[in-house]
Amino acid sequence: MIITGKKFSKPELSRVINGDVSLSVDKQAPEKFRLDHLLVKQHPEYNRSSLQTFIKSGYVSVNDEIIKKPNAKFEANSKIVLQVPAATAIPPRPPVIYEDDHVLVLDKPAGLLSMAKGEYCPEATLENYGLLVHRLDRDTSGTVILAKDPETQKMLRRQFQDRKTHKTYYAVIEGHPKLPEAMIDLPIARNLKRPTTFQVDQNGKPSQTHYKVIAENDKYSLVELKPTTGRTHQLRVHLRYLGTPILGDPVYGTGAKAPRLMLHAKALEITIPGPEGNIRKTFETELPAEFSKIMEQR
Repeated sequence: MIITGKKFSKPELSRVINGDVSLSVDKQAPEKFRLDHLLVKQHPEYNRSSLQTFIKSGYVSVNDEIIKKPNAKFEANSKIVLQVPAATAIPPRPPVIYEDDHVLVLDKPAGLLSMAKGEYCPEATLENYGLLVHRLDRDTSGTVILAKDPETQKMLRRQFQDRKTHKTYYAVIEGHPKLPEAMIDLPIARNLKRPTTFQVDQNGKPSQTHYKVIAENDKYSLVELKPTTGRTHQLRVHLRYLGTPILGDPVYGTGAKAPRLMLHAKALEITIPGPEGNIRKTFETELPAEFSKIMEQR
């Protein structure tokens, strides 16, 4: 009897078994890493938050292509280039409402940041002109007070924290409130679905805003706003809840065309240091011209 071996259906495998050829092992794909993590190693002079801002702003290219996603993944040997623009020259300070040896009160224009975001900021902020005491949103204009020394800064900040200041805002809102004057007493909390925004929430922090209608036309109302609390985005959230959002609000508005966020810090009452003791003063600014132009429309 002749016993023959079983034929292999895969000749290549039989040659491997016989030792004629060796199996080729696929090379493992190169490991990839998040772009912001790679940049942290490449540029330790910046923190990761700043580097993420640079990426989103279009300052980073990978293999000669602009990448705007911090979590995009690339090989460690990729050609990564960070080109941070030169800092913008500090413009002349905004119009001065009042100045002495301790404080500086400015009429902040819309578009000026209150403080730098992250450790690098290529544009001017209120901090270029004095010590920050309180903040206004970038797109909000009007009365803002700065300190000239740390002791005054501490004194002024304490008044904001203890609600011993009185602030008056003017806003152009879409539509007309049901009541010509009322107190809005609605708690506000962060919107967890959109963490950079806020909303009326029964579990939020107490928030009160007194409003009064000053003028109306067919589409809009000019209102005076006096907040007794200072929650982030408080005025914008409260007016949105009433169904009359501030005109030009890119976050809480309806998208109606406007030259800017139509919110202006009209007046601030606060106590400041004086040569013979503390002085209670009220600082005011004029409404920007665009407010009057919109309210004159029919």
